[in-house]
Amino acid sequence: MSNRLTNVVVAGLGGQGVLKASDILADVAVRAGFEVKKSEIKGMSQRGGSVSSDVRFGDAVFSPMVSPGEADYLLVLEATQVTPNQHYLKAGGTLITPDVINPDQLPNKKALNVALLGALSKHLPLPENDWLEVLRQAFPPAFFAHNREAFRLGRAAVSQS
Repeated sequence: MSNRLTNVVVAGLGGQGVLKASDILADVAVRAGFEVKKSEIKGMSQRGGSVSSDVRFGDAVFSPMVSPGEADYLLVLEATQVTPNQHYLKAGGTLITPDVINPDQLPNKKALNVALLGALSKHLPLPENDWLEVLRQAFPPAFFAHNREAFRLGRAAVSQS
């Protein structure tokens, strides 16, 4: 049996929702029936410093860390974090940056992480309904409509490119 493992690195700055985004991705992968491992590096996150989180999912996952050159996807919430994290992306991997989203279309500027998850979701074998259900559970009810809109904006941005 072949174990297809998916490796995702989410990177950004403290306060951008890197950890929330990786929690959501991990929860969606669990819902879809995959084994999931997650790790995070917070560093100076409370002072706006670099934050990254690895999410690995597949039939069997033995380590939570993505090794350099093994990330299938690098999701970056802040453009300045591409260079420090680019070495994780494997040859032929997919880089998703904030420039795929028009910030003027976001229902709330804090929803960029969710919009970029929407863009990522177009590449992954995880059902859209699972994403929406996890988003509903991850935030207070008052924020769900904006997050759903941001998520769909990200999905549409990938469809148009």
